[in-house]
Amino acid sequence: MTKFGSWGNLVKTEHQIEYLQDAYNLPETFNDFKEENKGSVLAVGNGRSYGDVCTNSGKKLLKTEFLAHIISFEPEKQTIECESGVMLKDLQRFLVPNGFMLPVTPGTQLITVGGAIANDVHCKNHHMFGTFGHHVESFTLARSDGEILRCSATENKELYKATIGGIGLTGVILTARLKLKPVCGPWINAENVPYENLDEFYQLAISSEANYEHTVSWIDCITGNGERGIFMRGNNASDPEYCTVDRNIKVPFMMPFSLVNRFSLFAFNKMYYLAQTMKSSKYKAHYEKFFYPLDNILEWNRIYGPKGFFQYQCVVPLDGGFEAIKEMQKVISESGQGSFLGVLKTFGKKEPAGLLSFPKEGFTYALDFPNLGAKTLKLFESLDAIVKNVHGRLYLAKDARQPKELFETGYGTELINEFVKFRDPAMSSDLSRRLLGF
Repeated sequence: MTKFGSWGNLVKTEHQIEYLQDAYNLPETFNDFKEENKGSVLAVGNGRSYGDVCTNSGKKLLKTEFLAHIISFEPEKQTIECESGVMLKDLQRFLVPNGFMLPVTPGTQLITVGGAIANDVHCKNHHMFGTFGHHVESFTLARSDGEILRCSATENKELYKATIGGIGLTGVILTARLKLKPVCGPWINAENVPYENLDEFYQLAISSEANYEHTVSWIDCITGNGERGIFMRGNNASDPEYCTVDRNIKVPFMMPFSLVNRFSLFAFNKMYYLAQTMKSSKYKAHYEKFFYPLDNILEWNRIYGPKGFFQYQCVVPLDGGFEAIKEMQKVISESGQGSFLGVLKTFGKKEPAGLLSFPKEGFTYALDFPNLGAKTLKLFESLDAIVKNVHGRLYLAKDARQPKELFETGYGTELINEFVKFRDPAMSSDLSRRLLGF
């Protein structure tokens, strides 16, 4: 058994780890966990989920990192097919020089294609491009009975919809065929616009969606009035003009205690806000710097120390959601807890790609909190009540502690029951046992 934990470093538990070596010989591997090992297996990519969606304590993890090959690239059809263990970073670095990008990627490119599908990740452009799952043309899925099925919007379509956002519980994704977006190069024409309160944020968000593909904001939940921030928007550049790319730095070891506290948050947020308001508002950025700023700081999760950290990400609907975000800001500010990484943005009207896909039309809010034990959990209870009151939901890829009742009200028992029909009986996770009972 080997200790393994998620990116949040909240806990590391014993797992039996097996590495999948070949996407085409999985039926033999699956013979090891049929009925006698029901509910014992979980496929995992790079383990960058924050909570317990990628852990399976005391049971088996199937690591997919060796399933890392590109199978075919068809520029005339604007598609690429690859194995599920391919990292988004490697795909992007292959695609961009060839005139394409993945239409949707999350705030890190250090995740696998399989993980992106299983968590149906989203980006800064939901209002135009939806989620990652909207651009998955098809995938092959291995089931524990030995079957390997091709799933798409027309073939095994119910299983296709259950697997997108299905948190790894419908089987093992082996390969995927993805739709691509043509681009002229790696550059983003971007603009930073400071705002002083959430009403200004709202006006910027609404007015920017028609002309900007990428919209997101950093929000300062500590200094000022707890509502100010920097609104960032951009489009892919139409010219190949060169600009510099920052080099990576690395947090060299686990800090003995969290460097994120009220004093460091106050200083950082104040300086960051001032720095952003003083710099030129329009600039050209490399896509890696614009989309994945934290990827430049390797092992950044170590700054939270050995107790780890939580990320709380919710979505609340347009109806009542804006007032809910204001209330959450007030509760967070009064708690004395906060985040370097407050992210606030809007989701558009796109229909969900999967049964348990997280995004829906409204506002999504994400913050990291150092694990202060009971104090942090008490704050989350207050935030949960606000989210539940407006019929919002939490993102399963980030969750480590939400109560089952909030999960059921947020996603709806009808959808959850429909999803459970497609669960592979061999698959389980710590999250599935906590929220689904298996």
